[in-house]
Amino acid sequence: MFADVDTGVDDAMALAYLFASADAAVVGIASTAGNVPAQQVCRNNLRLLELCRMPPIPVSKGSEAPVASLLRTAEDTHGPEGMGYARLPATERKLTAHDAAEAWVRAARAYPGELAAIAVGPLTNLALALRMEPALPTLLRRLVIMGGAFDYRGNTTPVAEWNISVDPEAAAEVFTGWNVAWHGAQPSHLPIVLGLNLTEHIAMTPAMLNRLATEAGAMSVAMSVSDDRGARSAAANPLIAVLEDAMRFYFEFHFDQGEGYLAHLHDPLAAAVALDPDLVTCRATTVDVELTGTLTRGMTIADWSNRWGRKPNALIGIDVDPGAFFDRFIARVGAFARRLG
Repeated sequence: MFADVDTGVDDAMALAYLFASADAAVVGIASTAGNVPAQQVCRNNLRLLELCRMPPIPVSKGSEAPVASLLRTAEDTHGPEGMGYARLPATERKLTAHDAAEAWVRAARAYPGELAAIAVGPLTNLALALRMEPALPTLLRRLVIMGGAFDYRGNTTPVAEWNISVDPEAAAEVFTGWNVAWHGAQPSHLPIVLGLNLTEHIAMTPAMLNRLATEAGAMSVAMSVSDDRGARSAAANPLIAVLEDAMRFYFEFHFDQGEGYLAHLHDPLAAAVALDPDLVTCRATTVDVELTGTLTRGMTIADWSNRWGRKPNALIGIDVDPGAFFDRFIARVGAFARRLG
């Protein structure tokens, strides 16, 4: 498993899910600028590995800016360091000497036809990796992208989702690159794309977060909208405490946006689908990204009716069972946190 992340509260939970999964051996982590700048993403990834007592896993720094625009970050959503109110432990772990684009290529070449990957931030590093190795799509077994919004509102502009909006040129390169590499792939070789239309069904609530703490054997009180802002977790379990402190910030952000005291776990769904695609129902189609529209830049367009006459280049997630996902997430991450004790 290879993970390209812009960690990020929900990215951190996606990594925790992969670390907790016996059917996932994480062989590399690419740090993408997005939710916070690339250097902070690197710190978060290295410190999460320390927190979770993981063996040495290569972490690589990505580009500090999108391929053709200025970087925008989302500290209002994820906190000044990307982890909400959580504080991660210091670590002596170091980054690789090579960058994130090369990390993609090295991992794919090391495990040709075997490697599953997630890209749950802006697609900057993946686009740069495709420039380096245009055959990259043929080397991967599976790619799951969290990005876009299909027949659905955006969360950054009225029509654009955050990851695509940060670097739309990179996203356009990735969707084009997949089609070119496979010359019209069979559906099994297409990237699975999970947009807001799907991931906003994966809504974590305080009750579910309390279920996770209980599964981990951690004493914890369910959060409430009436709690003091920034109240810190009392859980003794180190992973549960970090996840609760991160999620409280995320809950507060969503509440302030008028969405309720909950949080959408976009990226953990992508991690789960990378390990088991049957968690979602998909439909093959052609996807492209609007780059020049005054009001629509960053919008993802799915050509459901084949008006363009192009071969499909993506499998768009159109249905998911949130209960099945949360049962699996809580069981895996809860048991993992219990072992960390």
